[in-house]
Amino acid sequence: MIVRVLGEGQWRVDEDLRARLNELDDDVAKAVDAGDESALHTSLAALADAVRSGGERLPDEDLSPSDAIVPPADLSLDEARELLESDGFIPDIPAPERT
Repeated sequence: MIVRVLGEGQWRVDEDLRARLNELDDDVAKAVDAGDESALHTSLAALADAVRSGGERLPDEDLSPSDAIVPPADLSLDEARELLESDGFIPDIPAPERT
């Protein structure tokens, strides 16, 4: 999965990290639901930090499409609410197929 951190670039993250990113994405949603802008900023910073520290930075010339986008940590609550109307910033991991 390729994750773009707005204003910084893109990182390739593996499936192991994706589960952690989903947890942090849930923290972002909880902060928005609670109307807690401080917690929102903290959660967005943690999400971006996890991508940076656990992912592989792609070269700026790489034009691969992003599967997820992490907005800047100074995003307002209203902006976050609007962006979260769909499915959060990190797509949920699909359940394994049963055979």
